[in-house]
Amino acid sequence: MLVVAKNVSKKFMGSYVLDKVNITINSGDRIAMMGPNGAGKTTLVRAILGFYHIDSGEISVKGFDPVKKRVEVLKHISFIPQLPPPVKLSLEELLVYVERSSGVSRKKIFEESARMDLDLKSHISKPFFKLSGGMKQKLLIAIALSKKSELLIFDEPTANLDPKGREKFYELLTEIDPACSTLFITHRLDEIEGLVNRKIYMDLGSVTEDEKI
Repeated sequence: MLVVAKNVSKKFMGSYVLDKVNITINSGDRIAMMGPNGAGKTTLVRAILGFYHIDSGEISVKGFDPVKKRVEVLKHISFIPQLPPPVKLSLEELLVYVERSSGVSRKKIFEESARMDLDLKSHISKPFFKLSGGMKQKLLIAIALSKKSELLIFDEPTANLDPKGREKFYELLTEIDPACSTLFITHRLDEIEGLVNRKIYMDLGSVTEDEKI
């Protein structure tokens, strides 16, 4: 099992945002995670990534506690957030950081960027935060796909992409290793229906539906 969450609870301001959540993610699971805003989807993902401490329950990724062994856990996961972080590094500096921290080759990132119709070379000296929303998203996707992680987590990955960019993105996802697991937080099941084999629905901090499709 890649990810196991058992009876996970988390409170913010005295209210449960996660209420005894149980989820298992196995190799090859392609999951669409849905639910209204405030359902707990992003909080659960951030707990899996070790960004949040949980109040009770247990989470493990490849057998590791994501808070205590965060560096080890992040070796196995790539995360593409809905809102790209306000990174002040230039693209050149960002690529150097990614190469050194994740062992991802620059050549591979350039290749994946080109397939997303992003010309990195002409923007290499620009600060990341000055790129358009669509360009940031394309670069983050390219880095994630280059890393060859065992689990790819996408939080509304196409929110900043134009129709052509979305088409390219979904085309690339059809080529990833069948053993790789994917988790999409999305409101657009129709867009990814052909890419998923499982649907999880959350509401009020709980999993209300979890089924194969």
